[in-house]
Amino acid sequence: MAEDDYGRFVEWNQMGDLAKSSGPSKIDCKDLKLVKEMARKGHWSKNHKLRAQVYMQLIKSIPCRTVTPDAEVYLDIVGNAPAKKPSAHVALPEFVDGSPVPRYCLKAEAVNSVHHIINCIAGQFPDVSYCPSLPAITSFLLHFSGNEAQCFEHVSRILACNEPGKRLLDQTFLAYQSSCMTFGDLANKYCTAAHKLIVATAQDVLEVYSDWQRWVLGDLPFSHLVRVFDCFLVEGYKILYRVAIALLKFYCKHKAVVPGGPNGQEQQDSVKVKKDIQSFIQNIGATVTPEKLLEKALSIRLLSRKEITLLQLTNEKSLHEKGITVRQTRRNVQLALNPDTFSSEIVSAKEMKDIWSWIPERFALCQPQLLFTTSTHGCSLNRFYSHCEGYEPTLLLIRTTEADRKKGGNKLSFFGTGECFVFRLKPEMERYEWVVINHPELASKTHGPKDTATSGGQSSDNSQLQQPEKSVGELSPFLSAHHFNLNSNNTSMFMAGNIDSIIVGGGEGNALFIDAELNHGRTGWCATFDNPPLCTESFQVSLLEVWGFLDAVDK
Repeated sequence: MAEDDYGRFVEWNQMGDLAKSSGPSKIDCKDLKLVKEMARKGHWSKNHKLRAQVYMQLIKSIPCRTVTPDAEVYLDIVGNAPAKKPSAHVALPEFVDGSPVPRYCLKAEAVNSVHHIINCIAGQFPDVSYCPSLPAITSFLLHFSGNEAQCFEHVSRILACNEPGKRLLDQTFLAYQSSCMTFGDLANKYCTAAHKLIVATAQDVLEVYSDWQRWVLGDLPFSHLVRVFDCFLVEGYKILYRVAIALLKFYCKHKAVVPGGPNGQEQQDSVKVKKDIQSFIQNIGATVTPEKLLEKALSIRLLSRKEITLLQLTNEKSLHEKGITVRQTRRNVQLALNPDTFSSEIVSAKEMKDIWSWIPERFALCQPQLLFTTSTHGCSLNRFYSHCEGYEPTLLLIRTTEADRKKGGNKLSFFGTGECFVFRLKPEMERYEWVVINHPELASKTHGPKDTATSGGQSSDNSQLQQPEKSVGELSPFLSAHHFNLNSNNTSMFMAGNIDSIIVGGGEGNALFIDAELNHGRTGWCATFDNPPLCTESFQVSLLEVWGFLDAVDK
C-alpha cells in the first residue's frame, strides 16, 4: 500500500486518538497463534497505519477458492462501463436487505464508493443471495484501503474464503437465519439474565436476536469495531458471537440501573426493544471502552468455534427440513405458541411462553402438543411411555402437593444431552441448566464404563456412564453429553427411566424422581444441574402433563 494513498477516504478530523501512530511500526510474525495473541492484546491498536498494513497481510493470507475476483477485475469493470452512473442513483442490491452503509469516519463521498463496490461484488458473486453485513464490512475495509479496487479485492477474498472450519460472513438466508437461531441458543446458555430480560420485555425474542450481527457490524462505534476486527480476521466468525453476547450482557447491566430496573420493564413491541438495544450500542463508548468490551467477549468460557459450527449446522438442517431456505415471514414465539388455542391445566399461556424461550431455537417454529396428561390418561407409567414414544424432545410439567414416600432401589441407565434442564415456576420462575455450561472446569479428560443409578437416586459404586461410539470431534456439548469426556458420575446424568420410575438429574441425588404410579415423587440437589429442591422434597403428583413439539410448518 502506497503511503500517499492510505486514508484517502478517511475524514481524519473524526478520528481522534485513532489517527495517531505510536507503538510498533511493523510486525514480522507468521505464527498464527502468536498473531492471535497479538491481536487480542492490541499490539497494533495504537498505530493506525500499521493496522492497515496488518489487515492487508491477513486478508491476503485468507485461503480462497481458485477463481476469486481481484483489483484488476474491478478496474476492468469500471473501465469498460460506457458511462459511470451518477453515484447518488446507485442503489444497493436486494441481498443486503436494506442495511445502511455505516460511515466509520469516512468522507461523505466515500459512501458512494461503497455502493459501487458492493454492486460490482453482486455481479461477481451470483451465489451471494443474502448478506446484510456486507455494507458494514465494505465501508470498514474502504477506511483502510488505498482505492476502491483494493477494497473490492479485500471484500472478495473474505466472501471467497474456503478454509475448512473458518466462517467469515453469512451469504444465504438459510445461513443467516440459522446464525440468528444459534445466537439465541448461545444467549440462552451464556447470558441467562440478559436473555430473561429480553423474554420479559420483548413480544418476539427471535425478532430481537435477528439483529445480532448488526449490533457488531453496523451499530458498534468505529473505535470499538477496529478492536473486534483485529481478532475477526484471525479468529473468524466466532469473535462476532462473543462480542454480541458481551454487548447483550452490558445492555442488561445498563437496564438494571435505569429507573424501575429490569423487573420494572413492561413487555413492549419488539421493534422498540431492538431500537433500544441499537441506541445503547451506538452510544456504548460513554460507558464501555473497546478494551473492556473485548475483555468481556474473550472471557466467555466454553464457547468454541466447533460448538458454534455444530449448532449452526443443526439449526440449518432444522430450517431446511421445514423448507425455510429463502427469505420469508418467520413464525415467531407468539405465533408458534398461540394463546387463543393453548390450554393446560398446569400452566398459563404466559408461563408456557416463558418456558418456550428456554427451549433450543431450532424448535421455535414448533407448536406445543399435549402428549400425555394424568387427568385424561390416568396414572400409569406404561401409558406415559406409550404416549410419549417417538417424540423428542419433550417437556414434563408437574403440579405437586406435599406428601411422603419411601425410596426405591432399582438400577437405571442414564441418557440425555447438555440441552436438558429442570425448572420451577413458583415461588418464581427459575431454570437450572447443565452445570458444565457455567463451570466448564468440571469437565474431565477421563472416560468411564457405564453409569447407572438406583431409582431411589443412589448411584451404584462401580457403575459408570457408557460412552457413545462416536468421535469426540463430531459432537457438541449441547447436542451430546460426551463431547467433553466428562466425569459422568457427577455431571452427565441427565435422565433415566424404566417400568418402576422416572429420574431427571443425577449425581449424589436426583433433581426429580417419579414413581411407577405417577403419584409420588421427590426432588433434591443433584450434581448434573446443581439445583436446589424444585418444591417440597417429598411430594404427591396432583397433575402431570407431557408436551411435545408439533411442526408448525407442516401442520
